[in-house]
Amino acid sequence: MNCRVEVRREEVEFTAVRSQGAGGQNVNKVSSAAHLRFDITASSLPEDVKAALRALPDQRITDEGVVVIKAQTHRSLPRNQSDALSRLQALVDEVLNPDAPRRPTQPTRASKRRRLEGKAHRGTIKAGRQRPSE
Repeated sequence: MNCRVEVRREEVEFTAVRSQGAGGQNVNKVSSAAHLRFDITASSLPEDVKAALRALPDQRITDEGVVVIKAQTHRSLPRNQSDALSRLQALVDEVLNPDAPRRPTQPTRASKRRRLEGKAHRGTIKAGRQRPSE
């Protein structure tokens, strides 16, 4: 699945809500945060991408298969909408280009030797701190 699939803006539903947190008087009267809702099932994404999105263990995806993203970092609604849309696109891109599985490796002989030499060196330093025996 190594290709680019664009999320179409007309398939996304935006709702303007009030932002949380500090902001003075302006935050209480201006709805500048954006709630994005994206129905995975009703979208035009390919079926394998839809299935991969639904299988994600992401709390932003509801049981009904709707992605809900709240963006409130900017002070204007259009910037928050574009931020939410880019975060949705990043989620789709993450499904399309998964990380390569990690292959476990063994430590090299030289790294084992260096580790043991370091432990022996620390042991001699600590042994030198002991009270002399009679």
